[in-house]
Amino acid sequence: MKKPFELNRRHFIRWALAAPAAPALAATEAPVILVLGDSLSAEYGIARGSGWVALLEQKLTTEKVKAQVVNASISGDTTSGGRARLPALLNKHRPAVVVIELGGNDALRGLPLSMTEANLDAMTQAAQQAGARVLLVGMEVPPNYGADYGRRFAAVFAQVAKARQAALVPFLLKGVADGPDAARLFQPDRIHPTAAAHPTILANVWPELRRLLK
Repeated sequence: MKKPFELNRRHFIRWALAAPAAPALAATEAPVILVLGDSLSAEYGIARGSGWVALLEQKLTTEKVKAQVVNASISGDTTSGGRARLPALLNKHRPAVVVIELGGNDALRGLPLSMTEANLDAMTQAAQQAGARVLLVGMEVPPNYGADYGRRFAAVFAQVAKARQAALVPFLLKGVADGPDAARLFQPDRIHPTAAAHPTILANVWPELRRLLK
């Protein structure tokens, strides 16, 4: 007669083989959109829930797009800060799409364009290697920075997007900073948009983001 332990072990193995496989939760969960940005995405100076990322969540519901948004934006963040934070965020959230909205503070601090480009490139690669699609969100600087610097700064985002075959929004503040109501659409610091500008900001992002979610 076999020992009770052997019978129990044999029965356990049979049960394990016969039991249906556990459902793949990842396949049924809504894909994650990770937004890695600065104050323009972190609702600086405006009421919570009125920024473009919060409006994006509403848009997804209205459009019946199954996705969840994780806003990992921090006011004042640079591309170096985003690059340092991204690995842990990728590991935690396993995003399907990563929106990188960083670079403006690099210009404000006078950081080398080569550093900004290298950081954007590294973040794009890291996200893609983690299985995510990437949307780079470009920025432009005010005219007082000089035409040459302005062109080179704006080109950084396009260059990285082209090299890594990532999606691109050329200018997050299109229709806001360059529109007829620019003064009305900015807070007194002339840097951060008011809540009234954020629907336009979302309208700039949504078409490219929607393509990545299909």
